[in-house]
Amino acid sequence: MATLELDHIVKTFAQTTILHGIDLSVDDGQFVVFVGPSGCGKSTLLRVIAGLETPSSGTVRIDGKAVNAVSAAHRGCAMVFQSYALYPHMSVYDNMAFGLENAGEPRAQIDTKVQAAAKLLRLDTLLQRKPTQLSGGQRQRVAIGRAIVRDPKLFLFDEPLSNLDAELRVSMRAEIRELHARLKATMVYVTHDQVEAMTMADKIVVLRAGKVEQVGAPLELYNFPVNTFVAGFIGSPRMNFLPLSSLVHLPEMPRGTQTIGIRPEHAQIAAEGPLRMAVDQVEQLGSTSLLHGHVGDEKTPFEMVCAGQTDIRSGHVVQVALPHAHLHCFDAQGLRLTD
Repeated sequence: MATLELDHIVKTFAQTTILHGIDLSVDDGQFVVFVGPSGCGKSTLLRVIAGLETPSSGTVRIDGKAVNAVSAAHRGCAMVFQSYALYPHMSVYDNMAFGLENAGEPRAQIDTKVQAAAKLLRLDTLLQRKPTQLSGGQRQRVAIGRAIVRDPKLFLFDEPLSNLDAELRVSMRAEIRELHARLKATMVYVTHDQVEAMTMADKIVVLRAGKVEQVGAPLELYNFPVNTFVAGFIGSPRMNFLPLSSLVHLPEMPRGTQTIGIRPEHAQIAAEGPLRMAVDQVEQLGSTSLLHGHVGDEKTPFEMVCAGQTDIRSGHVVQVALPHAHLHCFDAQGLRLTD
């Protein structure tokens, strides 16, 4: 286990700056998720931590020690990549043992570590199989096991579930969280999937264009986004945004409010609601119904999540209430306003 500190990390390729002065602290044993759209710099930042990229300026500290000049092999980090990168001609056991053998560890010590990791990951009955004989989830567990046997200070995950189908992603999310609870290890995890971030992280770091937009616990970001970017990125379906000028019969808003935000699950169908929504499409999900439509003369897109099943269909018009307790107010620059 280890602490991690990033002190004003800048990374430039040629004339293009990818990371713009990233500052971040990760506590011992914390599970931190970097999330953001493609191209925001999250994987580059992970590679800087691992030592696979050198920062143009700034300092990386692990357990309080600057490691900029320390090679990737000696930083005490273990990475799990999107591709499993398993040797197809080797057994599960040999794949997990390979790095330790190259490091010259004694055979008995290697066997103890591999057997322990295999048991932890429920791979102990599969040690003699080849990767082609495994499911996608099992292969990803082998890749994680290869990291565990190294007993690293930091586990670094770079979109490890992207190649799995939806059902496997759900189960693997739970397995990685369970693994974190057992190992009590410090983990940094990169994903573009905000659902993964919300369900797995102790702390989320939202990145956009190489800058940190907000850092906090999942529900902190969900309930108190600092700007419209975070508000729109965290939460599924995304938050609705309406220009204040298009709304009537609303309580007094904070001074400077230009945009009102409300999450689809907080808007309500009500006969006296101040908003008229023209329904374009209805997704019947069984336990909930997702209404897609538009409001106002500008035909601003609007979505609602309704509990249970509904008789509402495409072409219907419904009145929508916007509970004041669930409204988010943003200024002209998209920054959150408070009362």
